[in-house]
Amino acid sequence: MDLSWLDIGVFLGFIGFVVGTSLYKSRKKATHEDYFLAGRNLGWYLIGFSLIASNISTEQIVGQSGQGAGAVGLAVASYEWVAAITLVFVALFFLPKFLRSGIYTIPEFLEHRYGPLPRAIMAFYTMIVYIGVTISAVLYSGGLTLHTIFGINLTSAVWIIGVLAAFYTTIGGLKAVVWADLIQGSALLIGGAVTLFLGLAAVGGIKPFLAANADKLHMILPAEHPEIPWTALIIGIWIPNLYYWGLNQYISQRTLGARSLRQGQLGIVFAAGLKLLIPFIIVIPGIIALQLYGGQLATSDQAYPLLIKNLIPVGLRGFMFAAIFGAIMSTLDSMLNSASTIFTMDLYRRHWKKEASSSALIRIGRIMTVCFVVVGCLIAPLLGDPKLQGIFHYIQDFQGFISPGILAAFAFGLIFRRAPASAAVAALVLNVPVYGILHLRCFDHIVFLNKMAITFGVLILAMGALTLWRPLREPKSLPARSGIDMRSSSVVLWLGLGVILMTVGLYVLFW
Repeated sequence: MDLSWLDIGVFLGFIGFVVGTSLYKSRKKATHEDYFLAGRNLGWYLIGFSLIASNISTEQIVGQSGQGAGAVGLAVASYEWVAAITLVFVALFFLPKFLRSGIYTIPEFLEHRYGPLPRAIMAFYTMIVYIGVTISAVLYSGGLTLHTIFGINLTSAVWIIGVLAAFYTTIGGLKAVVWADLIQGSALLIGGAVTLFLGLAAVGGIKPFLAANADKLHMILPAEHPEIPWTALIIGIWIPNLYYWGLNQYISQRTLGARSLRQGQLGIVFAAGLKLLIPFIIVIPGIIALQLYGGQLATSDQAYPLLIKNLIPVGLRGFMFAAIFGAIMSTLDSMLNSASTIFTMDLYRRHWKKEASSSALIRIGRIMTVCFVVVGCLIAPLLGDPKLQGIFHYIQDFQGFISPGILAAFAFGLIFRRAPASAAVAALVLNVPVYGILHLRCFDHIVFLNKMAITFGVLILAMGALTLWRPLREPKSLPARSGIDMRSSSVVLWLGLGVILMTVGLYVLFW
């Protein structure tokens, strides 16, 4: 794609505005709480936009649109619409417990509930997945997008993205991240809407699109479907969703920085409402790309980039380039900030230097951010192997090695207060071999979402057996943080109910 001087000016102006604003807003950092949790002073709009911007990257733009253009069709939107309901649950049930305890990281909560060993195991798992899967996957999919649209060498594109995102994340911490996300998230929504409008215009409008793609616009797929059968919607898909939106550090970190419970809950419910829009600006364009350019797609992951390359006119290309680049960075900066937070607070401070000063913790966080970028950039170019079945599938599948165990440890521990530390350790440790066994060839007929459900069930049974055998004599008391307003609001409940009803309505509409 050729860029005019106007396009280049728009792109450079956008990136300069993002970096400048984020660094200006994060310039005052006196303590590690300021650096890692933005001084616990985030309002609802920053939290909501940051949640969406951190989530939506080329992982979705490339991956979900590719799945929409492939065999899954609109049904891949279940990851978004189920997430809307999940977010409401997180706002009402998980967030109050996390804010009241005053934690910096999600693994830290496991120590308060069980003890230090479950916290260390979860922190270790999270670090491995962040570096080997999520950070490298975002870098790869971002590099692939820039390569497909603009012809930039894949490896060079990966390093450009990594270095730029690491620059303001390393300097500014979480506050820089959320302000960058606010700008980049807004650009992403606008850019996605422009792409949808141009795509529908290219196929003749909404009615011709619906008529030509009726077979791809179903949310409920047969039980034998290889990706998202209707059986997976009952249990399987809820496991990665609850883990991702409630217990995943790079998503939850901005909610832990809320100035009050009400602000945090409003931000999460606001994000839940925005999630209902995402399939229309990501999945639908992927289906449009298949209709227009099916013969040109070497892989389904090229659907969205090819649509942009062929449809965006001169003058808008710079903005679309900036929106896509911003989407990549908004996810990557969140992952880098959260990975450095977990390493610093759960590993370095907890096990190596308990009395480290705030300046030392900030310094370690910055060093590790740079290290994670370097490792991720080295791994990313290797993820184009066709055996991985697309980047979105790669991410979801590999997270199954940790997400059922983490969710089981939290959910069981919150419901059964006498569950011992051994139950949590069992869930976290057994997750890897149980899920790994289900990846043997003899289980190839089971989709990965149902493999997660089976794994979760086995782990719950193991935790139940250990709790019956050796329950805690007395339930562990969780810490209570002072100085935070823990009052909720009926507005949150009504808005959450509205999101749930709209989600059900969308499923009925696209049954």
